[in-house]
Amino acid sequence: MMHSMPFRFLPLATGLLPIIAIHASLLLAIVAGAIAPCIPYLDGCASISATGRYEPAVFLFKPAMTVEAVLMVCYWISNAIWLRALSRVTGQHAGPSTALMSILGVVSALALIVYVTFLGTQTPIYEFMRKFGIYFYFLFSVIAQIMLAGKVLGLSKQLELVSVATISRMQLWLAAMPLALGALNLALKSTLDDADSAENMIEWASALLMHVYYVLTYFSWRDTAFGFNWTVELRRG
Repeated sequence: MMHSMPFRFLPLATGLLPIIAIHASLLLAIVAGAIAPCIPYLDGCASISATGRYEPAVFLFKPAMTVEAVLMVCYWISNAIWLRALSRVTGQHAGPSTALMSILGVVSALALIVYVTFLGTQTPIYEFMRKFGIYFYFLFSVIAQIMLAGKVLGLSKQLELVSVATISRMQLWLAAMPLALGALNLALKSTLDDADSAENMIEWASALLMHVYYVLTYFSWRDTAFGFNWTVELRRG
């Protein structure tokens, strides 16, 4: 008997789940009257947290983000394996930076769990833990994404994988933009009396860019025929 389980669609799930869950939670929050009808990308009317803080959206948002954290752990560990496989083809070692990349990715997933756990709480310590979780989630995710795209770009050039190199360049841009937007957010906070709307718009844009990054990984995995298969063979007699 032989059984196989491909994992090539993992990046699609990692990227699309939060995009769908966040926007569905926004619609639920609007319908329930928890937030006013708006387009947060354009007017910064609400933060992402606000869309998933109240019922009934919370019943979608929290479970979806918890599953997302698990998917992220699998995603970053899988990418470390992928980089080591590509490095072997070039006759090189992946190096300690590959392990560091996956560790940062896993830590970002754990930070997401902290954020989800304390979302909606009001006491000061809980509020601190929620902010701690979301800031580290964004920061470590972006750093890990930049490291991954940079390493894949270098390897794809050596292996003459034109499509993978193109995707990696796009991913570098996608990962760098949240850092630039974060710097802009700090500047706005220091210059504007009320920067909440701008911060919300930046948060929504940064999250979308980060999640699209994961989706693009699917095409790089596909173009290198990367996937996991566990095989069990039973021999009798």
